[in-house]
Amino acid sequence: MPEYITPEGMARLHRRMKRLLEVERPAVIKQVVTAREMGDLSENAEYHAARERQRHIDHELNHLRNRLGKLQALDSANIPKDAVRFGARVLAREEPTGEETLFRLVGVDETDDSADDLRLVSVASPIGQAMIGKKPGQKFEVKAPAGDRVFEVISIS
Repeated sequence: MPEYITPEGMARLHRRMKRLLEVERPAVIKQVVTAREMGDLSENAEYHAARERQRHIDHELNHLRNRLGKLQALDSANIPKDAVRFGARVLAREEPTGEETLFRLVGVDETDDSADDLRLVSVASPIGQAMIGKKPGQKFEVKAPAGDRVFEVISIS
């Protein structure tokens, strides 16, 4: 069963993979070759650092290949906005503070790219799970380690 991601999230993952393959990995390979030419590898800190960076890049590339094979881009423009669903932008007010937050419900691979005015929330997170299916005017409760939080859905777009 595929896991979902927004088209924007899919494009970001593809850009990251392209940067790793075309820029970062070739640069670190040059660093490895240069450091290897310095002589004794057992005491060559530059060589060991470059090899460690290469392993990190290769690991990230493998992770991205694996994730991209499982992900399916789902365009939220075609999803009804009558209730909170994947891709929705949800304006919610927290009780009792009255603080309003604009959330966007996205896939698990996208949550680290939040903008200042938009908080990306994974559909698999406690807050994402709690708001799924809610309609404007309805409340949802999130169980958090710091205490339960209650929100009211103001609007969905």
